[in-house]
Amino acid sequence: MVSSKDVAKHAGVSQTTVSRVLNTPELVTKKTLEKVLNAIEELNYIPNDIARSLVQKKTGVITLISGPLHNPFFVDTTTAIVNYANENGYKINVYFGTEDNLHTIYNSVLESKTDAIILSSILYDDPLYDKLEKLNIPFITFNRKHKKDNHYVEIDNEHAGRIVAETMYSLGHTDLCWIGGPQTMSTFYGRHKGFCAALHNLGIATDKLPFYFTDTSKAEIKAVFEMIVSLDKRPTAICAATDAIAIEVMSLCLEKGFRIPEDFNIIGIDNVELSRHHSINLTTVGMKSEKNLGSLAIAQLLETLKEENACIRQTESVKLFLRNTTSKKVD
Repeated sequence: MVSSKDVAKHAGVSQTTVSRVLNTPELVTKKTLEKVLNAIEELNYIPNDIARSLVQKKTGVITLISGPLHNPFFVDTTTAIVNYANENGYKINVYFGTEDNLHTIYNSVLESKTDAIILSSILYDDPLYDKLEKLNIPFITFNRKHKKDNHYVEIDNEHAGRIVAETMYSLGHTDLCWIGGPQTMSTFYGRHKGFCAALHNLGIATDKLPFYFTDTSKAEIKAVFEMIVSLDKRPTAICAATDAIAIEVMSLCLEKGFRIPEDFNIIGIDNVELSRHHSINLTTVGMKSEKNLGSLAIAQLLETLKEENACIRQTESVKLFLRNTTSKKVD
C-alpha cells in the first residue's frame, strides 16, 4: 500500500509537506502543491479523493440541517437525501436541529468547509438567509422557504390546508379544531392560511373554532389534547398541520380510550411513510407525485453545483389520501 512517505519521496519533499498539502494547502506554494498532487495521482495514494478535491477546490461534502427526528417527515427526507447524495458521489454531514441547538449548528456549519448546504430549519424571516447568500456556497431549503422566495423546494402548503378543511366539511364535520406549529415558519403559516381561507369560503366562522399553535413537541401536543377533550363542545374532527402531530394525537386518543374516527376524525398533512402503515392508515394530504421531497431537493441542489447562479423555486402540487381516520359524520 502506498504511504505518505512514498508520496513525499516521489515528489522530492518531506512528509510534513505532504501533510500540509492535504490539510492546509493554502500554506503551500503553488509549485510544491502541484508536485505533491501529481505524486498522489501517479501513485494512486489514498486518500485520492482529497487530492482530487484540492485540484477542483471541492470537498465532496454536502451539509444537511434537518428537523428533529421525532417528526417522521425528517426521518423520511434525511434518509432520501443521504442515499441520493451517496449515489452521486457525495458525503453528507447531517445535523438535526431543534429550537435549543439551531444557533450552535448554524455557527458550526458556517465555519466549516462544504460544497453545498441543504436545510429545512429556516424561518420565513430568518437572518441566516443573508449569511448563506454571502458565503457564495450553493444552498437550498426544503419544506420551508424564506421571504426572499428563492432556493427552495416545497409542497403547495396553502392548497394542502384548503384540502384539509374542504375534506372535513364534505364529510359533514363543521365542529373542527386546528393544531399547528410556529407561524414564523412558511410551512405552518401557509397551511393555516389555506385552512382558514377554505373555512371562510364554506361559510364557517373561524372565530368560533379552537386553534392551537404549538412548538410541535410531544409535551405541547399532549397539553393541547387535554384542552380539547375538556371543551364543553368537543370538535368532531382534529385537523393537524403535519402527520407527526396527527399521529401523536392518534396515540393520545387511544391512550384515553377514544375511538378513531367514531369519537374524533383525524387528518394530517405530509403523507409520510408511517402514515401509510396499516396499523395507522392516517388520512392526509401530500404530494401528487408521491415522491420524497428530500429527494427532489437534493437533486435540484446537485444541479446547482453544475450551473452557477441557478434559481430554484419549486412548489409541488398536492392531493388527498383518504384512509381510515376519517369518516362521514353520524348525527
